[in-house]
Amino acid sequence: MNANYEVMHEDGVPIKSWTRGVPFEDKARQQLKNIASMPFIHQWVAVMPDVHLGKGATVGSVIPTVGAVIPAAVGVDIGCGMMAVKTSLKAEQLPDNLFALRCAIEQAVPHGRSPQFRGRRDKGAWSDPPADVNAGWAQLDTAFTLLKDKHPVLKNTNNINHLGTLGTGNHFIEICLDEQGAVWVMLHSGSRGVGNRIGTHFIELAKKEMERWHIQLPDKDLAYLPEGTAHFNDYVEAVEWAQNFARINREVMMSRVLHALQTTLKLPFEARTEAVNCHHNYVSREHHYGRNVIVTRKGAVRAQAGEMGIIPGSMGARSFIVRGLGNAESFCSCSHGAGRVMSRTEAKKRVSLAQHIEATAGVECRKDAEVIDESPAAYKPIDQVMEAQKDLVEIVYTLKQVVCVKG
Repeated sequence: MNANYEVMHEDGVPIKSWTRGVPFEDKARQQLKNIASMPFIHQWVAVMPDVHLGKGATVGSVIPTVGAVIPAAVGVDIGCGMMAVKTSLKAEQLPDNLFALRCAIEQAVPHGRSPQFRGRRDKGAWSDPPADVNAGWAQLDTAFTLLKDKHPVLKNTNNINHLGTLGTGNHFIEICLDEQGAVWVMLHSGSRGVGNRIGTHFIELAKKEMERWHIQLPDKDLAYLPEGTAHFNDYVEAVEWAQNFARINREVMMSRVLHALQTTLKLPFEARTEAVNCHHNYVSREHHYGRNVIVTRKGAVRAQAGEMGIIPGSMGARSFIVRGLGNAESFCSCSHGAGRVMSRTEAKKRVSLAQHIEATAGVECRKDAEVIDESPAAYKPIDQVMEAQKDLVEIVYTLKQVVCVKG
């Protein structure tokens, strides 16, 4: 046992977890043991304090591999991540009633998803992508054409019509204030429908490869693609494209939110004074402990020495702009948020609408039953999460949201 992390070690490589003082469910522990038993893990698996059960691999895990990649460890929200921008605006320049600002943001950025939208336009997608979306897509189109040629299943996907859109679930756009009263814009989204299709496609290909080679796994979702194979090369190429899509998606949305802010307030201001744009579901080629490895971060942020990152709380909690401390034992990583303590189904059963309204007091946001699965009670206390990883990052800014847009 170490002062900063705990160690589990059974059949596979060790599991080092920065989870002191935060909930750590038994199912997530077992899932991590399954991952640690895979033969190509380098050194150990690192676990962040926002850890919780995921599909395929545990959310809040950092998995270094040599010679193979596990598509389900990345998941289907490839490139999901955060972007935050500090503006020159101050809290006192915001109106007392922020409803009009929330409406302006919701109008500027498609969000959510229309139920049973077949045959009519989905509110969460563009029917006719505007010029800024087309400009963003121009950076992606050529490489996507090559991907479609190799994998025709990607042709009929939501791609350009999802660029610059928020999505559903835990994705959000927020207006926040830091300790000095500066106004920030912060948002969370990924590679949307096309990234989901890429992830799903390669997860299925990996499973078929395991069947073809009669490889037994502790969990079928840990199906992997060996380096040097065509599927491996195609997957790495597709993931890189999806991560670029996710980054541009956040940039397009950020520009639209800043424009909505300026239009609503009718005040000039500067933005991007301290912009951060970071993935937290992705793969990266890095060098750790003497080897060139593939690092899969599922619900984790890279935190090399001096590297800036974002760790959001829930709808009613604080969020943090952080600077990495370059902790080698975590493979230079930190958590990507607070982490769930309740599933979405459980939260809807256990959290009342009155509790949700109380927990989001002072925040201009949706306060209806459809967002209860995102209520603060469904997440770990962010202060405990930050305390557990104080040797991974240092806090640079503490943010508190005053507007929150959910899908």
